[in-house]
Amino acid sequence: MLEWLDNVPYSLLLIAAVFLGLAPFYPEPHLKEKIRMLRNGTLKRPLDIFDLIYHLIPIFLLGVKFLRQNMG
Repeated sequence: MLEWLDNVPYSLLLIAAVFLGLAPFYPEPHLKEKIRMLRNGTLKRPLDIFDLIYHLIPIFLLGVKFLRQNMG
């Protein structure tokens, strides 16, 4: 099911994780803002939840690829 992930280079996933994790660069990265909202219990709007998931996808894929190559 995740064989396609084996063909994606680490460099591409790493670049996507850094850019989406830090975007927008000013005034504050969305990921930092959304994690703070989650910690404070103010992450309630569907758009904010989607935004958090969207910015975490490359980091999640990077972790899955790493685990697939080192566990299997």
